Amino acid sequence: MTTIYVSNLPFSTSEAELEALFAQYGEVSKCNIIVDRETGKSRGFAFVEMPDDSAAAIAIRQINQTEIRSGRGSRTLNVRKSEPREPRGKSNRPRR
Repeated sequence: MTTIYVSNLPFSTSEAELEALFAQYGEVSKCNIIVDRETGKSRGFAFVEMPDDSAAAIAIRQINQTEIRSGRGSRTLNVRKSEPREPRGKSNRPRR
């Protein structure tokens, strides 16, 4: 299983559009566009999971630095294998 980090997404891109883009290279088991908690709008990045590591590697090579059009805009995607998240320190911010 490979998790792929996709950034610089047009804000109007849907999960279905992103999944269809990656599905050209193999099975997509999960596609998740990250949204702002308060507004519900896209933050411009996503995670895509592909069960076949070799298909994921090909997708990363082929899609990285390609232009995607969605709605009124187009942007050049940055695509790479996702790295494990660094542990966060304790915050002094109160929880909501």
